[in-house]
Amino acid sequence: MTRKIYYSISLIACLFAVPALAQQTFDTSQNIYDEKTGIVYNREFTVDMKLHTNGFALGVNIAQLKTYYLTRFFNIEIGELKHPKEFRQSFDFQPQSNKISRAFVFGKQNNLLVLRGGIGEKRYYSEKARRKGLAIGVSYEGGASLGLLKPYYLELVRVSEPNSPDIVIRSEKYSEANSNLFLDISRIYGSSGFSKGLGELSVIPGIHGKAAVHFDWGAFDEFVKAMEAGIMVDVFFQNVPIMVESPLVENSENQSFFINLYLNLQLGKRW
Repeated sequence: MTRKIYYSISLIACLFAVPALAQQTFDTSQNIYDEKTGIVYNREFTVDMKLHTNGFALGVNIAQLKTYYLTRFFNIEIGELKHPKEFRQSFDFQPQSNKISRAFVFGKQNNLLVLRGGIGEKRYYSEKARRKGLAIGVSYEGGASLGLLKPYYLELVRVSEPNSPDIVIRSEKYSEANSNLFLDISRIYGSSGFSKGLGELSVIPGIHGKAAVHFDWGAFDEFVKAMEAGIMVDVFFQNVPIMVESPLVENSENQSFFINLYLNLQLGKRW
């Protein structure tokens, strides 16, 4: 009888032990070395360097490795979005001046900077070799955006006094009052430079989303070396006035959404 009780207790203990082993989790306060997979990392920090169809962006990702094949991350980045019809040019007319003539975009009235913050995931679908190799997966992310409009300043050629041959060059942003000069290419000396107008930012809220194919050279290594190719969408809650909408500026219609293809280089570290 005692032997039967002993066997019964042993059997019950085994039944409880098996699920416990199956649900074993790692202590997230330290890395663990496994002979088959190497070091098990818990956190990841990466820097994004992104080029897209109509601009660029720089950002950072703070991530948690949930499993070997799933990483969840928080992303924040800032970049510029350009109107599809922007075209930089220079004009040959150079009046007497000590100013340096810079290339300009005819018909542009605002720069659009975009601050994005979002939550996303990376999932690996290829079976990663235990030796170093290439892991392939997907990444996707979405969240809120803030469009920051900065007035675009041009150096405009004006006469110092009515009917005077003397000229002056003034840095001006677009307005209804100076539209005849701002859209007269023969009176444009050049752009005033990016820093001009930074103190006059206005905000347009929006949302964004991204999806990409993700290539990671060393998905389970300490140092992150990855490349992404994907598509990104920015939607704002009103039309974004990047260009002056005028018959003098071809195809200058402004819009509230932007679709871009992008390439992203990602570098960072896991621990």
